[in-house]
Amino acid sequence: MKKVFALLCSLIFVFSVAGLSYGEDLRIDGSTTVLPIAQKAAEVFMKKYPDIKVFVSGSGSGTGIKALIDGTTHIATSSREAKEKEVVAGKEKGVTLTGHKIAFDGIVPIVHPSMKISDLTTQQLRDIYNGKITSWKELGGPDRPISVVSRDTSSGTYEVWEEKILKGDKVRADALLVASNGQAVQTVAKNKFAIGYIGVGYIDKSVKVLSVDGKKATDASIRDGSWPVARPLYMYTNRTPTGVIAKFIDFMLSKEGQKIVNEVKYVSIH
Repeated sequence: MKKVFALLCSLIFVFSVAGLSYGEDLRIDGSTTVLPIAQKAAEVFMKKYPDIKVFVSGSGSGTGIKALIDGTTHIATSSREAKEKEVVAGKEKGVTLTGHKIAFDGIVPIVHPSMKISDLTTQQLRDIYNGKITSWKELGGPDRPISVVSRDTSSGTYEVWEEKILKGDKVRADALLVASNGQAVQTVAKNKFAIGYIGVGYIDKSVKVLSVDGKKATDASIRDGSWPVARPLYMYTNRTPTGVIAKFIDFMLSKEGQKIVNEVKYVSIH
């Protein structure tokens, strides 16, 4: 009996260390871009299924996918597709990364509301972020240095921006790196000469959204891909989900779940 008890205690310890609990608990971790969707969906989901507890956190796309591979989360949210090296790392641990497209997002450049500039080209954005353009004067603005705000390199938002705007260039060395969309908004809102970029779900009145190449970020331009920095948002599971995990993914893809996507200012998949 003592041996059985000791074995049970050791199993409880293993599950505790892994961060996964018994019963109907569900853990979601990853992208700060997807975080508002996941939080609202979890809130509504728990009202529908009060016996299920959903815990949501946002530590970044790469960190979320790593947590799924390591077995410390059930669902990884990501603002980019899983990388080949992540897929390989998963297979080495018996995890098959399976992506579920749950929404669309547009990454938008933001400035302080007092900035007179309203439109930039993709080339101008590239040159601001790689350091070729350093003053607002070069863009028709005030004769002041541009304070560049960027996401850290573990961010899926950063990786999409690097791919579609920087096109492989590195962000200028003196750029201020922030850990979340929310921090990007707060930083730009406090600096009249800053520029940053965020997911559309984080837009508020404290910042001004720029158009790009004469286009505005709308549901239609984001959904059809004509917005220069449009992207799908994902929830990743290990293999085809079952049980509580499948129930949550199905809810996310239902009409009710897609309504939540729109309510938190992202773009539904249909």
